[in-house]
Amino acid sequence: MPRAPLPRVVVHLDMDAFYASVEVREDPSLRGRPLIIGHRGRRGVVSTCSYEARRFGVRSAMPSVTAERLCPDAVWLPGRMSLYVDVSRRIREVLDGFSPLVEPLSIDEAFLDLTGIAHDLADGRRIAAEIKREIRDRERLTGSAGVAPNKFLAKVASDLEKPDGLVVIPLEEVPTRLWPLPVERLWGVGPKTAERLREQGLVRIVDLVNAPSGRLARILGEGSAEHLLALAQGRDDRAVQPGREAKSISEERTYGEDLTRPADIDKALLARADGVARELRHEGLVARTVHLKVRTGDFETVTRAKTLSEPTDLAEVVLEAARELFRERIALKGRGIRLLGVGVSGLEAPGVGQPSLFSDERQEKLRALARTADEIREKFGKAALARARLLATPNTTGTDADGSEDDAAEASSLPSVD
Repeated sequence: MPRAPLPRVVVHLDMDAFYASVEVREDPSLRGRPLIIGHRGRRGVVSTCSYEARRFGVRSAMPSVTAERLCPDAVWLPGRMSLYVDVSRRIREVLDGFSPLVEPLSIDEAFLDLTGIAHDLADGRRIAAEIKREIRDRERLTGSAGVAPNKFLAKVASDLEKPDGLVVIPLEEVPTRLWPLPVERLWGVGPKTAERLREQGLVRIVDLVNAPSGRLARILGEGSAEHLLALAQGRDDRAVQPGREAKSISEERTYGEDLTRPADIDKALLARADGVARELRHEGLVARTVHLKVRTGDFETVTRAKTLSEPTDLAEVVLEAARELFRERIALKGRGIRLLGVGVSGLEAPGVGQPSLFSDERQEKLRALARTADEIREKFGKAALARARLLATPNTTGTDADGSEDDAAEASSLPSVD
């Protein structure tokens, strides 16, 4: 007789106000105060904020000028991405200790598949509580967890009782826990789709479930309707994908004042190329394609790409390609640069593919220098070593010692998190 399939148990862990919580841990005097991570000013954006700031209506991805108006007494910090990345990696180590199937979604959230590890959803709740406890003991941080028979319901559950929540949604509770929620909670319902649904009086998930047959398909199309109705019924067959690898690495910055001087633009290109190359080496990868993204002061955005003759993890090679793209394929027409980004794709392990017949002595020397610099930063901290060109100087865009633009020049540098 065939054995019955194991009950599926999926956990979604979402760290609470991650950047802000790390800063409060590092400086307890911030506890209980409205804290915003981001850059003030007309071009700044809120990356995240503490729950004290959220009570005033501040939210991630909100323009800083709006946040300043809503919460004028908030404490503002620019954020420290290298610190957050280190904490995130240690949290990932905790998750790996509970399941071999961990799918990171971002720096502060991940799915775990506990099927075969947890006997049922109740046992999954027990394990999720252990995960939360271990993270709290190791990192002095809290996260919210959702436990369910699939990824979608687990993601919804983790958001229901933030912060420090732990919610289980079995299929039989879908009508009481899922259906009263707004349609925006369904994956695939963005602002435009939500607006179309609301125009038709479909405001809550239960409205989609109770809509006459075929009505949703006439509004959104048959494929989208089928997808949303499946989620509304709590059905989601997607697997947790632990082997999902990064498809690209990129850095971009939005500037408080448009970059117009060639020297400032070139320094910004160098800073971004340097950061991308360091991340490549940290991940043990090389890249075949370099991407450039430029947004001008009048909000025109242009992206360009160049495939390299050989994959690389060197800032000098990435910078050379980015300079070529900027010089030959970007037309500013007298405008300044509001946002500049450099990225790479076509990622692979070193040595994959056809090797070059001749070694490049200059690149070998650069790679040896890069490895030495990485070792120094690893041992003494990111600010222990910086390129001379990236040291802050008066009357320029300015950079910190770690190679990132200073607070006066930079309006946004961190991805938004909840």
